[in-house]
Amino acid sequence: MAQMGNQPLIVLSEESQRTSGEDAQSMNITAGKAVAESVRTTLGPKGMDKMLVDSTGNVVVTNDGVTILKEMDIEHPAANMIVEVAETQENEVGDGTTTAVIVSGELLKEAENLLDQDIHATTLAQGYREAAEEAKDLLEEQAIEISTEDTEHLEQIAATAMTGKGAETAKDTLSSLVVSAVQSVADETGIDTDNVKVEKVVGGSIDNSELVEGVIVDKTRVDENMPYAVEDANVALVDSGLEVEETEIDTEVNVTDPDQLEEFLEREEAQLRELVDALVAVDTDVVFVDGGIDDMAQHFLAQEGILAVRRVKSDDMTRLARATGATPVSSVRDITSEDLGQAGSIAQRDVGGDERIFIEDVEEAKSVTMILRGGTEHVVDEVERAIEDSMHVVRVTLEDGKVVPGGGSPETQLALELRDFADSVGGREALAIEHFADALEVVPRTLAENAGHDPIDSLVDLRSQHDSGSTGAGLDAYTGDVVDMEGEGVVEPLRVKTQAIESATEAAVMILRIDDVIAAGDLKGGAVDGDDDDDMPAGGPGGAGGMGGGMGGMGGMGGMGGAM
Repeated sequence: MAQMGNQPLIVLSEESQRTSGEDAQSMNITAGKAVAESVRTTLGPKGMDKMLVDSTGNVVVTNDGVTILKEMDIEHPAANMIVEVAETQENEVGDGTTTAVIVSGELLKEAENLLDQDIHATTLAQGYREAAEEAKDLLEEQAIEISTEDTEHLEQIAATAMTGKGAETAKDTLSSLVVSAVQSVADETGIDTDNVKVEKVVGGSIDNSELVEGVIVDKTRVDENMPYAVEDANVALVDSGLEVEETEIDTEVNVTDPDQLEEFLEREEAQLRELVDALVAVDTDVVFVDGGIDDMAQHFLAQEGILAVRRVKSDDMTRLARATGATPVSSVRDITSEDLGQAGSIAQRDVGGDERIFIEDVEEAKSVTMILRGGTEHVVDEVERAIEDSMHVVRVTLEDGKVVPGGGSPETQLALELRDFADSVGGREALAIEHFADALEVVPRTLAENAGHDPIDSLVDLRSQHDSGSTGAGLDAYTGDVVDMEGEGVVEPLRVKTQAIESATEAAVMILRIDDVIAAGDLKGGAVDGDDDDDMPAGGPGGAGGMGGGMGGMGGMGGMGGAM
């Protein structure tokens, strides 16, 4: 609304709602803190799990930060910015999502104190950015270089990523599988963890999980008369089907007597026979087909002793090509012996009550399959999430070759050095940098809280050790002691920490710079369960200028119940 003479000039529509100034900042900060609070108790090896129940009754039990935030029905736009922090962290490095979110929430909390002291939001933003840049430089200096051939260190990194998740009970076994899998799919173009296929099997214990140096296709052979297993197999991959070719235009065939019908069927049979003969001519033992296989073609293939699998997914075809070295052909008529791949063993086997095709004993398994087992579906799903995180951190470590200690060690050291850095900067930005340092200490403090230890005592011990030069000292969540994290084998990829600080800072700065929120229509009220500090009232902070519930709609997961 603007003033024109003595008459008000209405700019926004009647449905639009607006919150500005301190009310807008307070509302957005509260929403951001609420999101961080909702995942805070999941951090660390003794973090708690959340039970998420959607509107259809599907249940997810997890302590994976990004999974929790994705499953929650969050509508508040500022809160969604914090969710994006977790998603960015997941996409870039695959782990550290909870750390990134709670650091972002703590940066907002510290900023709120400074805003109350009349420090301008742009000054805060500048100080936070300077602190983040300095923090990343300091982390680079603290980083420990490791060899990409150092399997022991890589397994420790994989195990650290699993700690506190459902896979922790078998982390020694699983971390070894993860490292072997990631090393297998590495090539000159890089490391694509999509080439590690994960098959989940309900039944048995997590310790029974295994790595297959090859591919498992969730299909069966198309004809019972085909062999169950083939040794030293020549493998063909066909991107089309083994069926009678259809004309490009609609046609109609008129048959006027039985002889014509018989001739027509014989020609179809001859076409199919020709397709099978093309495979036989190049000594094909096994054929995987993207499309369908005609019944008559199945019969001919079985006669020739060729194992055939139809309607194979495109991603499985890609994995088969990498594993066997076969070149997919668009038409089986064009196949040559150079297009064939090799596998030492291809067999149909039972896995958890389902028959699947195993392709193993390949020369260089550039595509592998991990079979994950667990007592229930929920357990297997959580193990899969832990495995995904572990694979990503091993990939990042192999790419960068740098790690930092865990257990809140880097955050404590950064806080110490950033306070010194603030003294050299001076001015009001120095206040923002000091509060940035305080915000980073939320990580060791939360680790202590979630493990049942006194957070103040733990933080005092950590600061004391770092002051005396023990830069690798971190909190052992199991005993509450401050120990050398590298010596204990608790390390994380450098990129996990740098990305978490970068994403958290960007989100916090963006939220702090918003002083006006204009909504095109009515938005739901309410706040996220679990915001212990200051839940938003129904009308938003301080009335929030009639924002229709303060734009606080962040409910929806009715089953979150007391899990938050």
